[in-house]
Amino acid sequence: MKALLADDHPLMLEAVRQVLLQLDPQLVLVEAENYPGLFRQASRHPDLDLALVDLNMPGLPGLHGIREFRSRFPAIPLVVLSASQSPVDIRSTIDAGALGYIPKASTTADILSALRQVMAGQVFTPHWPDEANSTFFSNGAPAIHLTKRQLEVLRLMQQGCPNKVIAYKLDLTEGTVKVHVAAIFG
Repeated sequence: MKALLADDHPLMLEAVRQVLLQLDPQLVLVEAENYPGLFRQASRHPDLDLALVDLNMPGLPGLHGIREFRSRFPAIPLVVLSASQSPVDIRSTIDAGALGYIPKASTTADILSALRQVMAGQVFTPHWPDEANSTFFSNGAPAIHLTKRQLEVLRLMQQGCPNKVIAYKLDLTEGTVKVHVAAIFG
């Protein structure tokens, strides 16, 4: 596996490097300390399997950096690593094109699980609404209310289930699951 790790704190770079080596001992790691360095490294290494990026780094405001990366490198799976655990930040980052959002307070096991989920083609976020609170805020916009079925799909997604498994467990077609997923992230 070849990954790009971008963070402006050397201690975080070292810590995440150690976690990534647990994901793949043969890991080839490319590093950057700011958004310009991130873009430069991604241009030099078009064969990247993953980009793990701190949301707030020098060079660009966080979401602008994420959007710019997605625009320039749409084929590279992007996961954001951030100190923030705000649902608004999480949703905004996913809306900007990240395939995952991992709080820096996560355990090694949680980080590895999240990365495996993204590498399997799924979207990972740490916070999901539950039945008691089916409201999810995005960019200060009005709340989006999820149906009971959407919440069931969401829970199974959180557990890492692919659409086919969700369809089987909920006795739905895979196309119906995709419609629910689109509504959840819409």
